Amino acid sequence: MFGMDAELLGQTAYAQPALFAVEVALFRLAESFGVRPEVVGGHSIGELAAAYVAGLWSLEDAAQLVAARGRLMQALPEGGAMLAVQAAEADVLPLLADVPDRVGVAAVNGPAQIVLSGERAALEGLEEVLRGQGRKVKWLKVSHAFHSPLMDPVLDDFRRVAQQLTYQDVTLPVVSHLTGQLADTAELRDPEYWVRHIREAVRFHDGLNALTGQGVSTILELGPDAVLTAMAHDTITEPEGQSGLVAAVRKDRAEPDTFLAALAQLHVRGIGVDWAPLYAGARRRVDLPTYAFQRRRYWPRAAVGAAGDVPATGLVAAGHPFLGAAVPLAGGGGYVLAGRLSLATHPWLADHAVAGRVLLPGTAFVELAVRAGD
Repeated sequence: MFGMDAELLGQTAYAQPALFAVEVALFRLAESFGVRPEVVGGHSIGELAAAYVAGLWSLEDAAQLVAARGRLMQALPEGGAMLAVQAAEADVLPLLADVPDRVGVAAVNGPAQIVLSGERAALEGLEEVLRGQGRKVKWLKVSHAFHSPLMDPVLDDFRRVAQQLTYQDVTLPVVSHLTGQLADTAELRDPEYWVRHIREAVRFHDGLNALTGQGVSTILELGPDAVLTAMAHDTITEPEGQSGLVAAVRKDRAEPDTFLAALAQLHVRGIGVDWAPLYAGARRRVDLPTYAFQRRRYWPRAAVGAAGDVPATGLVAAGHPFLGAAVPLAGGGGYVLAGRLSLATHPWLADHAVAGRVLLPGTAFVELAVRAGD
């Protein structure tokens, strides 16, 4: 893929094999660091990559299916389009009743995030209606109308390719984004499943719900960007769940750094990561001195008489480490509070220095004011 013309990657005949190759390579890279999933899934072509790493096909068969998928789609006439709509599927389906052979739902990416796909002219009419309803819409940059009625002409040819492959039992559970549920082996081994996979909607939203329903709390996106991670925030809304959405690669960021940061996120979430591959080659391990020989103290030393023992003179104790005594004013109108602050009595004050000069933190003044009010 090095040096490939960016324009070629805009053609689905090249884009689909490229995506498959990147996703499988990232899976193998994560696997080399000891990261092994309990369940896999993918969005559109990503589900073929997920099925392959789960053991459904040999690499040769998977590559043949992926290449045929991209080649046949590329051979279709151009003119199709895809429109992202901020709406629930149920709210948009009635609008498609008059154009069932021209437009379909291509993806359900969130509770109120769908993609329509089909003939551009029909979609332009729907766009006008949707904007009139106050819906946000956005045209996607695509070469063809994927997952739509416009895919029908290639289904028979694709079916013939799918029927020639050898299917095996999967070794990992696979979430189907065709049904939005965990797929059983018989379903995945049926060539007709993969034919439907081209034509019908990608139910990413339902697939995420299926994952979380299985107790999955950490999801690692393996792809050229963090598109799915961003979309998943619409479905997984709890802060704890969103913190478990991890992308291995992000556009316009250094890939090695981003990948290692993703591994670190997995590590702190309790996922086992084998860091040994990172130190292979010329690097070597060295023994560090144990803590017993490190003579540096990390706790502040206690100071004697930090606030001064002024209560011994008969004054009222203030009961605060900054204030030694309180003196009631004549007539009961208030108090004068007294204490002593210095680096000798409060050595931790040395941690707050500006331009080399130790200053009393502003929060300490607030604390004094609060105590005085009490």
